Amino acid sequence: MSAATEPPRARARNRRGEGGRLRAEILAAAAELLDAGGDPRSVTLRAVARRAGITASSIYPHFDGRPALMLQVLRQAFAELSALIRSALDTAGDDPQDRLNTVCLAYLDFARDHPERYRVMFGGTGAPLATAGDPGPLGEEAMRILAGCLADCRAAGHCTSTDPAADAVALWLGLHGLAHQRAVAPSFPWPADIGRRVAFPLSHLT
Repeated sequence: MSAATEPPRARARNRRGEGGRLRAEILAAAAELLDAGGDPRSVTLRAVARRAGITASSIYPHFDGRPALMLQVLRQAFAELSALIRSALDTAGDDPQDRLNTVCLAYLDFARDHPERYRVMFGGTGAPLATAGDPGPLGEEAMRILAGCLADCRAAGHCTSTDPAADAVALWLGLHGLAHQRAVAPSFPWPADIGRRVAFPLSHLT
């Protein structure tokens, strides 16, 4: 049974003033549909409404339409990526190289655990990396964390980078390429330390 035709969930009516709860449930339903199918076109207002156990018209007080809903789903996904990276960094200790490696592994873990959502976040249909009115490209915070870790390695004498911001972009490209290839070729015998092998040279670590 497809996500669009599955029976709607039974849902208790929100009490007055609980509109924020319904908005969160709509976002969760849209993200679940995206994770289940990997095709943004399957995330229709009708399908989201059925999954959340509401009518499609109930979505409009919270989102103007499907484009606004999809954009918020992507914003939330990038926020989850940044939160995962920050959480990993908080437990990484003080060694700059270990902290950088931890950030890289956390990024790859997110891509592994949410392959369909990750694909849409980075180049899938309906997934703009920058939108008019946004303070910056989606994913900017994660990139800033990566650049900060590289700068810390340089300050500690562990890195020969002369431009941590630019090298953070190169490092992200390497991680993104690895994440993509692991998703499309899961049976390939990837080395256990492939993340470090990709990140180390791109980070100019010594």
